[in-house]
Amino acid sequence: MVVYRAFGAENAPILAQRLRRIARDRGLRLLIGADAGLAARVSANGVHLPERLMHLAPRLAHAHPGWLISAAAHDAVAIKRGADLGLDALVVSAVFPSRSPSAGSALGPIRFAELVKGATVPVIALGGVTNKNAPRLLSTGAAGMAAVEGLAGRPRT
Repeated sequence: MVVYRAFGAENAPILAQRLRRIARDRGLRLLIGADAGLAARVSANGVHLPERLMHLAPRLAHAHPGWLISAAAHDAVAIKRGADLGLDALVVSAVFPSRSPSAGSALGPIRFAELVKGATVPVIALGGVTNKNAPRLLSTGAAGMAAVEGLAGRPRT
C-alpha cells in the first residue's frame, strides 16, 4: 500500500495520478492523505486521515463504499476510538526514533506491542522503521509496517 500525503502541493493531482498508475501496475493500493476530493479525482483506493480527523471516517465510508479508510493513532484511546469508528486500519507512531517533524517520542517495540494487544482493528507500525529494526516488530502483533525514510535509500548529494 502507498499513502500519498500531498501537504497542499500545487502539483498534487499530477503526482497522485502518477502514483495511482504505479500502484495499479504493481498490484498495490493507493490511499490519499486527508484529501477525499483528491482521492476521488484520481480513483484512489481510499484515504488516510490524521488522528484529529478520524471522526470523518463514518461519513467518508458512507459516501465512498469500498474505500479503505485508515487513520493515524498515537495512544490506546485513539486506537479504541478508531475501532469504534469502523476504520479499516490504524497507523501507530512513532515506534522508533524518527526524524519526521511530526513524530513524537518513540514508543519502542514493547510499548507498541502492548497497544496492539488490545486493538480490535489492524495496527500498522510507523516511525523510524528500517530494515535493521523491523525484525524487532515481528512478534508484536502488528498487521504491517510502514516506512518513509526507511524506504528512501541513500540521500542524493
